[in-house]
Amino acid sequence: MNASVFDPRSFSVPGDYKFVRLGYVARLQNGLTVDAKRDITGDVVTRPYLRVANVQAGSLNLESVAEITVPRSVARRSMLRPGDVLMTEGGDLDKLGRGTVWQGELEGCLHQNHIFAIRPDPQHLVGRYLAYLTQSLYGRCYFESTGTKTTNLASTNSSKIQSFPLPLPPLEKQCYIVDYLDSETSRIGNLVRVQRELLEKLQERRAAGVVAAVSGAIGPDRERRDSTLAWLETVPAHWSEVGIGLVARMGSGHTPSRSHPEWWVDCTIPWITTGEVRQVRDDRQEVISETREKISQLGLENSAAELHPAGTVVLCRTASAGYSGVMGTAMTTSQDFATWTCGPKLDPYYLLWCLRAMRDDLLGRLAMGSTHKTIYVPDLQMLRIPLPPVEEQREIVSQIRRQNTKIDTLVDAANHQLALLAERRQALITAAVTGQLDVTSAPRDALA
Repeated sequence: MNASVFDPRSFSVPGDYKFVRLGYVARLQNGLTVDAKRDITGDVVTRPYLRVANVQAGSLNLESVAEITVPRSVARRSMLRPGDVLMTEGGDLDKLGRGTVWQGELEGCLHQNHIFAIRPDPQHLVGRYLAYLTQSLYGRCYFESTGTKTTNLASTNSSKIQSFPLPLPPLEKQCYIVDYLDSETSRIGNLVRVQRELLEKLQERRAAGVVAAVSGAIGPDRERRDSTLAWLETVPAHWSEVGIGLVARMGSGHTPSRSHPEWWVDCTIPWITTGEVRQVRDDRQEVISETREKISQLGLENSAAELHPAGTVVLCRTASAGYSGVMGTAMTTSQDFATWTCGPKLDPYYLLWCLRAMRDDLLGRLAMGSTHKTIYVPDLQMLRIPLPPVEEQREIVSQIRRQNTKIDTLVDAANHQLALLAERRQALITAAVTGQLDVTSAPRDALA
């Protein structure tokens, strides 16, 4: 099935199916527009309301549900009812039209205008069948081929949703299909949960191993001890604890002005921005070897930008605050970074893993701001690390790499299993809702 050219007539369905446009067997309800200038005087009510982030494919995320105050008449027009199928208008291309059934989880809940509430005609369409159909490969091909695409986002609209051609079996068969899929997808869901729990434990083990290694809780010729970020309580006697500034020269970045166009000609000098830090977010990559941005020698010489040598440790202070890497070649950085150029007593990769060990605990407490986290330079200047002899630092780095390689192999295997389960789930749904899999032969008691 080709998502770029969608033709429902080319898809074979059983003889008791018929193609019906969604608008003929369901009513579409638009949501409310969140407008700061809306009238909140007179007869108003405050109600919970769903946003796109709350609607997943086949489920709801209700951990964070906003509230809104609107006139009672507006609330009445955009109130959800149990049995409504929620379909999203925009976002990533693969999320267009994703559907799930509203079961009345929140009393009096409203929905924003980027979510459509589809109210099926109970004599012709089962809501759960429609939700499964939107999750099938058939549904995904329709919405991805008809969606309007921009650089970063995609969108659909009410006309395209109402024009969605449903391969519609008789009502009784729809009920049979959704019962079967509820049972089978529940089994798959249990397997998914097991793999996700495994991934969580592997990531915890990976992080704990790094902390234990750089704090001296484990290492060459030493038994494992209780690991903690209280460095002085755990470091071996022949180690010291020092401020990073005593063994490395700290610097900060600078963004050259774009108001000097002559600085941005013949740009050859790598310049790290926050985009490069995304590559090291899973801590597998240590070295930043390439950058998307570059500056010229003229720009470097006439601005406050500083060229750091290869091996300089760089830490992001904003956006991906706390994430770090090592420069693979001489580079400059934007003002969003702090840098450390290590002296002879400090291996840069050992410092890198110390910073990563501190990220969730110490750096997490230093990052200020509710929406956009920032770590300020004076706080970073106060950081202290445990310091073994430099040869031992290098052995610790090698040890971290060995143990992480083993764990990452297991993480890759678990992620591969999750991908296979997702593929299996979609294939099963697609086969069932389009009649390629005859589920009516399954006994009813097997679907419980």
